[in-house]
Amino acid sequence: MTDPVPPAAGWYPDPYGSGALRWWDGSRWGDQLAPAAPSPYAAPSPYGPPPRRPLAPGTPVYTVWIWLVAVAPVVTGLLLFLLHPQAMFRTAPDGSGVVLTDPFALLGGPLYFVVMGVSWLISAATIVFSWLDYRELVRRGMERPFHWAWSFLGIVYPIGRSVIVRKVADGRGLAPLWVAIAAYVVTMVLATVWSILLVSEILGTVTQHVPVGA
Repeated sequence: MTDPVPPAAGWYPDPYGSGALRWWDGSRWGDQLAPAAPSPYAAPSPYGPPPRRPLAPGTPVYTVWIWLVAVAPVVTGLLLFLLHPQAMFRTAPDGSGVVLTDPFALLGGPLYFVVMGVSWLISAATIVFSWLDYRELVRRGMERPFHWAWSFLGIVYPIGRSVIVRKVADGRGLAPLWVAIAAYVVTMVLATVWSILLVSEILGTVTQHVPVGA
């Protein structure tokens, strides 16, 4: 009976179960490994980016910049309370009711432009902070962080950034997401409270100018 002929030298599935290919020199297994070829039945995605490499253990995932991005909306919400409707009503000359004298006063007068200017500066600073955070993540070795340009859409950047970081940092990195959501909720509450106070102040002004017995 003839001895079986050994396989020719080449790359074969690793008999030791690594999932890669191991070199067979014709008589024994070598130490060289190579990535296994993809299954011919798998749908290849030649245009998709490769998976991100995990960050080194212990790599810090937070920066001062991401915290500034997360809490910036609260500052904008607090600015609303600088706006108060000024005197914009007066009693009609014939005493028949109340007339509107200055619609612009409803916005708080000239201070409105100051508040709007500061709000725009905060928005611009948030974009700069996002870029600085993105640059720092790259410096720490993260591949393809969530792009800073998403900061133009406000809360999108801290949310997307947290999700991507979590995937490469063993589950760490979600804190900015929750801080940003909490800041957004606080900002909405502040805006609601300001709106209620605004309406109350306007109604109070109107009441003061309504003629007695009208």
